[in-house]
Amino acid sequence: MTAPVEYRSATPADVPSLYATWAEAFTDAHVTGLYAHDRDRFRRTFVAVEAGAVVAAAYYLPRRVRDAAGGVDLVGGIANVATRVQARGRGHIRRLLDLAVAAMAADGCAWSLLFTGTPGVYLSSGYRTFTLRHPSGRPAAGVPLPPDWTVRAQSPVDWAELAPVHESFNAHRPLSTVRDADDWRLRVPVWYAPPTEMLVARHRGRTAGYLAAQWSPGRVRVVESAAWPDRPEALRALFSAVARTAAERGVGHCVARLPADPAIEAALPCLLADPVTEADTTGMVRPIHAAPDHLAAITGAAGAFHWPADYL
Repeated sequence: MTAPVEYRSATPADVPSLYATWAEAFTDAHVTGLYAHDRDRFRRTFVAVEAGAVVAAAYYLPRRVRDAAGGVDLVGGIANVATRVQARGRGHIRRLLDLAVAAMAADGCAWSLLFTGTPGVYLSSGYRTFTLRHPSGRPAAGVPLPPDWTVRAQSPVDWAELAPVHESFNAHRPLSTVRDADDWRLRVPVWYAPPTEMLVARHRGRTAGYLAAQWSPGRVRVVESAAWPDRPEALRALFSAVARTAAERGVGHCVARLPADPAIEAALPCLLADPVTEADTTGMVRPIHAAPDHLAAITGAAGAFHWPADYL
């Protein structure tokens, strides 16, 4: 006979079986590392408990995300959703998401956001997919840097130096997260830790832009880039540096996970030759207090984007 299942918020006593559940589903160490820094994590973690052990879990974190009208919404970001193998197919996640959505509503979240490779898990809980598009293709022929410009890999990274560049570049970008000090201290360094390569462009010694690149055999992924609005040439310098390095390393394919931004599009020929458009359909949203049209305006806005360093 199957033991009764209790659906509730997590407690410190659940940590061993909670972490075991996540270890079965995820290989990344940052899942528990970032989670441990959230002081309100237990209140926002919902678990299915059977015979005294967690068999399924879902967690959410409130985030400030820019809307399509120049404002900022409080958004419930869903993460760390997992079910033990022996407990799958019993509707645990749907029940836990119901609890999470109710808690997000009480916290004043306008809507909820998640990224997943298994969208079918979330459809019955009211989540719907949206599409972000980005270019990819053969790296362009690298060109020399113009006078007074330098591009160098930075290690260790001075995140405080890059934070205002990011904020300025994304100040009006729908779907982007408004990063706070803790994001730059904890989350961004985890997501862009080595072997991710951070390039910094400087004009006459002044920081003008940056780029995060992830190299693998035969391929490079550009996962974030930004420049001061009055220094769009920084993007050309950064893109040219990646293209030159790709040629040196024999890399033949570049995925530019970058938004349809005028400054990026103007500089893109320095990065890609004959680019094609790829679709990313891993994002899902669910209205809570906001109307569905509000979400459609955000996810469909020109230049809308969510950077990987803001994933949960």
